[in-house]
Amino acid sequence: MNRNTLIGIVVVAVIAVSAVGYFLLKPPEPEPEPSTFTLSVDSSPMTGITITLDGDSRETPYSQELEEGSHTVAAPDTATVGDKNYNFTGWDDGVSSAQRSVNLASDISLTANYEEVEEEPEPEPEPTNATATISGFVKASDTGDSLQGATVVVDGKSVKTAADGAYSFNVTLGSYGVTVSLDGYDPKESSVQATEEKAYSLDFSLVASKVTLQVITRHGSDITREAELLFLQSDYAKKYNIEDIKWIGVGSTLWAETIRRKDDIDIGWGGGPVLFDVIYREDLTAPLVSDEVQEYLSQIPDKISGVPAKRIDDGDVHWVGAAISSFGFTINTQVLQQEGLPEPSKWTDLSNETYAVTLPSAVIGTADPTLSTSNTRMFEIILQTHGWEEGWKILTLMGANSKIYDKSELVRDGAILGEIGAGTTIDFYGYTAQLQKPDVCRYVFPEDGTLINADPIALLTTSPHPQAAQAFIAWVLSPEGQTPWLNPNINRLPINPEVFEIPAGEARADLEEIYYKSQEAVIIEFSDDLALSYEFTMMYFFHSTLVRPQLKLIDAWMDITLAKEEGEITHAQFMELADQLSNPLLFEFVDPDTGETETFTEEYAIEISSKIMEDSTFNQNIVDEWIRASEARYDAVRDQLEALTP
Repeated sequence: MNRNTLIGIVVVAVIAVSAVGYFLLKPPEPEPEPSTFTLSVDSSPMTGITITLDGDSRETPYSQELEEGSHTVAAPDTATVGDKNYNFTGWDDGVSSAQRSVNLASDISLTANYEEVEEEPEPEPEPTNATATISGFVKASDTGDSLQGATVVVDGKSVKTAADGAYSFNVTLGSYGVTVSLDGYDPKESSVQATEEKAYSLDFSLVASKVTLQVITRHGSDITREAELLFLQSDYAKKYNIEDIKWIGVGSTLWAETIRRKDDIDIGWGGGPVLFDVIYREDLTAPLVSDEVQEYLSQIPDKISGVPAKRIDDGDVHWVGAAISSFGFTINTQVLQQEGLPEPSKWTDLSNETYAVTLPSAVIGTADPTLSTSNTRMFEIILQTHGWEEGWKILTLMGANSKIYDKSELVRDGAILGEIGAGTTIDFYGYTAQLQKPDVCRYVFPEDGTLINADPIALLTTSPHPQAAQAFIAWVLSPEGQTPWLNPNINRLPINPEVFEIPAGEARADLEEIYYKSQEAVIIEFSDDLALSYEFTMMYFFHSTLVRPQLKLIDAWMDITLAKEEGEITHAQFMELADQLSNPLLFEFVDPDTGETETFTEEYAIEISSKIMEDSTFNQNIVDEWIRASEARYDAVRDQLEALTP
């Protein structure tokens, strides 16, 4: 063997040994990771039931990644979710057994299906003619006095206790809960097992709780102080444990909002039928149903001079007049004499150019109807007395002659203080002026017509004390409760003339004379429905065309009256210019919703009245348009006058 061959053998041997060593020393290959898949379990038609997955509790819907292979899932045979019971009906893949195996070789979703178990209605008890009587007496715990008018309720039926506090029910045999409530006392509950045909006696002793009534009102503090003082001393207040009255005085436009926001006001009192019809239409008045109120409702007529003294809906009275009023004007004879002006006797007189001679210092006064319910009524009287076209001519020229106040009582004060010679007022403001300035001031019933108005009181739907609230209303309607009107600082006409038969009324023979004189005033044929149909339109049209642009109106009126007085224009030309200034049928404007040009007809006023009340955006837009159009109108009249007097 030569040397090269030997070397080759050695090399081969080394290589072989190295290969064997490599394979002997090489680490083992790692085991492959097991495969996993997602198993999702849900339930239908409800979720939240407890299932088991491989023996562990889970709540549907549930989802988990699990190793490939077999797993056990079990759903309950029955389940309760909320107040409903369910039975298992099978899995959505057709398996009917509640417990099952799942071979997980891919992602699987399962749903356990259930159906609701309908409760079997309890059988109706067999009708029986057997009856029992539940009766008793309700008394005050502190005095032992019988409580009349308490409400006792048994099985949804209610009765009022009699004068001796007694109540009684005939019932079929059974178990009954009995509740008793009366304003001014804590309510009580009890029960009776009336299982035999006999009489069961159940008496109640109620614990007194103090009541504070809340009254939203337009009356001044002179009236509310007097009424509160007298009422809290009355038997009504003692019976219902009424210890205080909280008076809420807000503007008439805020009544509905305030009543809803506070949600605990008992009574609305004073402010005129216009305001009370607003809250009536807003479903904020409740029927007057107590025996105490009913006693006096029967003494008050449904209408006075054709105008409602009550608002009646399907036989229920929702408001009733607590006092009566007429409408006219209060004059200051001294001011008129100083200016050499005649005393007005008709509504039409207030619009006459005679009273323009003092402008721009007005001698006539009136108030913005958006801020005065009494002036709202007066303007409706003028429109119905003289018709839509002539009525608006009167109102417009009266507005030109007037100082327009933002409160009706300021018109009265203006007459008393000598700021004006005549002003539109409700009657009792005129009587107050007469008392304060008897030699100067006098209230005038317009010869071209007025009406007698009832000033309402109403129970509100938000009252937490409806029985006590109706007791207050009953007192207000009683002769005793009518006496505050007779106070010389108040001077209002009572709605119940029986007050003049008691000593306080006998002392006011002067007011009694006015009361009966008011019945003889010229009363117009007045349609309350017609007035309501355009009321909000009328209020805001007056505000937009006569109050807001009044300076331009006065300038135009002064110019044409002065031109007539100085002979620069004829009477016919003056009348034509006055017509252009005041005729509603010549007033053109653009309806902000339709974009159409309109004239101010009665039909249009009726059409948009509810929209003005309910749609604040439309209200603002139409007011802005009326202001623009009226300013343009007054400027146009001055331009026409200038063309006639070059």
